[in-house]
Amino acid sequence: MKRLLLALAATTALAGCATTPAPVDTAAVEPAPAAPAAATPAQPKPELGTYGFDAKGMDTTVLPGDNFYSFANGTWAKNTPIPADKSNYGMFGALDDLSKERTKTLIEEAAKDSNSRIGTVYGSFMDQAAIEAKGLAPIKPWLDQVKGLSNRSALPSLYAEAAKNGVGTPFAAYVGQDDKNPDSYILSLYQSGLGMPDRDYYLSNDAKIAEVRAKYLQHLTNVLTLAGEANAATRAKAVLAHETAIARVHWTRVDSRDATKTYNKLTLAQLRTRAPGFDFGRMFGEIGAGASKDLLVAQPSAITGMARIVSRAPLGVLKDQLLVRSLNAYAAVLPSAFDKEQFAFYGTALGGTPEQEARWKRGVDFTVGTLQDDVSKLYVARYFPPETKAAADALVKNVVEAMGRRIDNLAWMAPETKQRARLKLANFKTKIGYPDQWRDMSGLEVAPGDAFGNALRSNRFDVAYNMNKLGKPIYRWEWGMTPMTVNAYANFSMSEIVFPAAILQPPFFDPNADPAVNYGGIGAVIGHEISHHFDDQGSKYDENGRLADWWTPADVAAFKAATDKLVAQYDAYEVFPGAKVNGRFTLGENIGDLAGVTVAYDAYQHSLNGQPAPAIDGTTGDQRFYLGWAQVWRRNYREANLRNRLLTDPHSPSEQRVFVVRNFDSWYNAYNVQAGQKLYLAPEQRVRVW
Repeated sequence: MKRLLLALAATTALAGCATTPAPVDTAAVEPAPAAPAAATPAQPKPELGTYGFDAKGMDTTVLPGDNFYSFANGTWAKNTPIPADKSNYGMFGALDDLSKERTKTLIEEAAKDSNSRIGTVYGSFMDQAAIEAKGLAPIKPWLDQVKGLSNRSALPSLYAEAAKNGVGTPFAAYVGQDDKNPDSYILSLYQSGLGMPDRDYYLSNDAKIAEVRAKYLQHLTNVLTLAGEANAATRAKAVLAHETAIARVHWTRVDSRDATKTYNKLTLAQLRTRAPGFDFGRMFGEIGAGASKDLLVAQPSAITGMARIVSRAPLGVLKDQLLVRSLNAYAAVLPSAFDKEQFAFYGTALGGTPEQEARWKRGVDFTVGTLQDDVSKLYVARYFPPETKAAADALVKNVVEAMGRRIDNLAWMAPETKQRARLKLANFKTKIGYPDQWRDMSGLEVAPGDAFGNALRSNRFDVAYNMNKLGKPIYRWEWGMTPMTVNAYANFSMSEIVFPAAILQPPFFDPNADPAVNYGGIGAVIGHEISHHFDDQGSKYDENGRLADWWTPADVAAFKAATDKLVAQYDAYEVFPGAKVNGRFTLGENIGDLAGVTVAYDAYQHSLNGQPAPAIDGTTGDQRFYLGWAQVWRRNYREANLRNRLLTDPHSPSEQRVFVVRNFDSWYNAYNVQAGQKLYLAPEQRVRVW
């Protein structure tokens, strides 16, 4: 499965390497006399503040050494409400809103053509009256198929059909690269089967989680009631008990992110021996992966346990679980009662969000999800100019070179490992803005006035596309995100880092901002994504993207000693009474932040060519660098959303991500941080990895 890793960022068009001119402080250069007839063009201004940072959002009553997040962002946090349709809001939310507005404009323009497939899909979703009038008729054939299951031997076929329809079952199958043979695709099998986001929601005795669990039981009851099923409350309890049994055998998220533990190649015969009671061969064959001789099983003991649970569960419970999952999966294109109920639990109970997004926003998401590349082509043509792509390419090159210098100067890494690390860095592929080629969507049938049918056919089209990769060369042009996505990621098996167009704009990237702010923002994010290939999991992949042991034992021991200190540092952050950051679960992202800031700071210093950075508004270059880092993490959360993230998000909360600065000597010097201040760490306690 593609590993999509959040790298929150900004990017700069300013160069910082030996092969590219360094930025010039124009205020320090005496200008040449202007030609008499020519007017001096106005200097473009950054979008935020004087130098690319919103200084009005600071709270200077807070000492930087006590809480650097509040110092840089406190007034913004106090004065910025979370919109009613969001579970959290910050820089990413603002850009996501902008992307949706822009995409809506493109979709509505396309819809002026009555033959537009994009307009057809969007119009079908927006026609709520038609959806309401049809009731459950569009989904009834599938619900009847589920309710008609009368023989356990037919369950694998039903699960295969559910998977093709986009409905979750206890066993999730996906075709991706073979981690130990990344030039080949292979079928992978993962644990699934939970209606709540994590096993802890079923098993924890925490009072807040117990509240959510009670709301989930009510949700199950409500969905079955809306579907006209009898004895809904009793049947809902049975579904919850079934999913609780599944949760008990599920692997934790810490174990599930371990690339070594989750690489288990088996033949189908071996899988049958390990997980008797369920015909996986039949399910794989009917999904479209019957030609697969081997497969990867991510969580073997969980698959064994779930196969046993499913083989013993009453058919009625298995059918009821599928009924609820199906109605939730298609709630947005079913009568509003189902849509509202789905949002009441997944939006409000889990995320704390008071109001559902406007229909048009969800219509944009629906259209993009259905005709992803068709809409993406329109977006990049209008909103991602070639000069932005070129500027991002240049900055990535600078930060990659800075990472190379860091590798060269490591004291703890063996020379032979350094050599291969350098080769791995040289093999990186950077994807900026949008794919080099587009996926052909012409084979997907779309129809006016058929929102449910469009959703169903889209799901089946995507599953077939994925399964058809078996036996094919790797689609190295393919992306895991759309250009409209405000995000970035690293893909270990592809040896690539990817930055969609929507992240490469203010406040994350502003070509008119001070270089220090851009390096602290997008530069650190670029460094974050680069360093993912050298984090606790990415470091297990060699220069060819192959899962392999290529570090010496001494390298591994030194790296673990440093990262164990980082685990302990984040374990100590208490977000709510009794609820702390999980340093082991968030380790990869915390390493990414630590290394990203390290590498970006080096790239910034290198860009100065030995000259001091100018003072701007009384700030030094180093101060602006760290403010640039803090600014991109501005975010307010609703409590329910933040509690959910502590269990399910491999990233630390935004405030704690900013706190990574406490590991950098240059931050202490920039802000005169002293012993006794809350973020102060003695030099020997500061974590240094790269």
